[in-house]
Amino acid sequence: MEDDAPVIYGLEFQARALTPQTAETDAIRFLVGTQSLKYDNQIHVIDFDDENNIINKNVLLHQAGEIWHISASPSDKGVLATCYNKTADSKVVTCAAVWRMPLELEPGGQDSPEDAASPAHALELLCHLEPAARGSTACVAWEPAGDGKRVISLADNHILLWDLQESSSQAMLASSASLEGKGQLKFTTGRWSPHHNCSQVATANDTAIRGWDTRTMSQIYCIESAHGQLVRDLDFNPNKQYYLASCGDDCKVKFWDTRNVAEPVKTLEEHSHWVWNVRYNHSHDQLVLTGSSDSRVILSNMVSISSEPFGHLVDDDDLSDQEERRLEEKSQEPPQDSVIATYEEHEDSVYAVDWSSADPWLFASLSYDGRLVINRVPRALKYHILLTRRLRCPIWRRR
Repeated sequence: MEDDAPVIYGLEFQARALTPQTAETDAIRFLVGTQSLKYDNQIHVIDFDDENNIINKNVLLHQAGEIWHISASPSDKGVLATCYNKTADSKVVTCAAVWRMPLELEPGGQDSPEDAASPAHALELLCHLEPAARGSTACVAWEPAGDGKRVISLADNHILLWDLQESSSQAMLASSASLEGKGQLKFTTGRWSPHHNCSQVATANDTAIRGWDTRTMSQIYCIESAHGQLVRDLDFNPNKQYYLASCGDDCKVKFWDTRNVAEPVKTLEEHSHWVWNVRYNHSHDQLVLTGSSDSRVILSNMVSISSEPFGHLVDDDDLSDQEERRLEEKSQEPPQDSVIATYEEHEDSVYAVDWSSADPWLFASLSYDGRLVINRVPRALKYHILLTRRLRCPIWRRR
């Protein structure tokens, strides 16, 4: 099998919730949540064996309801949160809870993906994130750094900051804020910034994007009409503290500098239908993934607005005359943004894409028909990025 060939795993049920196991930095592991109205829903723990190009899986029962969103603790491999549907007083509401995977669940179990008879384990409920009369929960976002004890949940027009205590078995509401305005305002998604000592969160409601200071729960910026239609997803550049990506139902992906929100820094229009997900690569922020209900996943090279548009800077003394001339010529060329690859292994709407926490060159995508596809950044681009860093970085050159 070729190194760049995709690896496909099929779930029995429909699905739209995907996350890497954030605290796992050694094994390539993703969590996938199902949506079934007839049967108990499941979380599939997907381990990818990179050497042999095979997938191993374990199945966890999620009997609480169909899963709309899933997120993993950044500090504890066994803890995760889900947003799921529940019927109450003849109404369907979306609730949130924090769970622990069973201790007997060994990473990389040897169950075959085709083995439908493999036993399923039960999740342990740690606590609910259900404030009284706050409405349906759209998503749960963990504080990216620290001990994994602070989470944000978005319930209708409320943004709620929780403190998890006693091994995450209890959740205390630390503070909250609400959207004010006419009509029924509802948050659709939110993302915690890894910068500013993790004191900022970005949220989306309708076509607007807002920034919040978690210390005061006050609004710090607002991008009105960020998209022509509903904003579906957000992600912060991991290396540039003011840069934020967004996508939405206008089929566009936009990149913002939150210090000046009058106009986007860049706009991509490569998809032909709603864009559900946008994700920066954790290590190489010029690599940006998007997934859409046009059934395609697109990998873009946004080098012009990356943290290293020309690579690492080096001292002149470290370069030969020939290398100095070559780099000087190269630096005068404007960096070219481009679509690296378009992946078309899906036959249904792609609701989620995400990068592996353990391997920066590998990512997964999930479509509604339950198809999970694992792909890699093309080898030619990978080696180009690594070689560019090596040539331009003084630390590499001194070795």
